Amino acid sequence: QVQLVESGGGLVQAGGSLRLSCAASGRTFNNYGMGWFRQAPGKERGFVAAITRSGGSTYYSDPVKGRFTIPRDNAKNTVYLQMISPKPEDTAVYYCAAGLKSSVDLANSRSYDYWGQGTQVTVSS
Repeated sequence: QVQLVESGGGLVQAGGSLRLSCAASGRTFNNYGMGWFRQAPGKERGFVAAITRSGGSTYYSDPVKGRFTIPRDNAKNTVYLQMISPKPEDTAVYYCAAGLKSSVDLANSRSYDYWGQGTQVTVSS
């Protein structure tokens, strides 16, 4: 069992920056591929970014490519979402997720076994 706790959400101005953190319990953090998803009001939850177990590969949705990054620190059992130049359309509840399966599509929410409770990000114009 893995518990994920997100933090760092809040209100940010467009063009600013914000860093979300997701802390995982347990000692096997480096066994998990990690992802960030988001859900805006009235919309389905969608993929934002993902990183493989070792951190060797990262993946991004087109809307955030070039603006967001997803570093991980396996020593701290934490994955981050660094948001640079956020836009009002990035406003959503952001969820982190952990998946044990290897060789899966990390952009697919079904590849994940554990989810955090979510953290609200609001970007003002």
